[in-house]
Amino acid sequence: MEFNRFDIVEAHYLFLTQYHEGQWSEKYSRLSKITTYFKPARSGITLTDNGLEIYNNLVQQELAQ
Repeated sequence: MEFNRFDIVEAHYLFLTQYHEGQWSEKYSRLSKITTYFKPARSGITLTDNGLEIYNNLVQQELAQ
């Protein structure tokens, strides 16, 4: 599979919105940085197959900790 930057950023954005531990956490800090250059569509996030694979890998890593 070929991943483009949009897939990567969108998957990380979705992951960080769902798994940050609060305003002062590292994940929230990363989410805040992403929002300086990425604004999701009003209709919401729609991950491509590649984006979904990235997101699922992030979730698996989070649950394994």
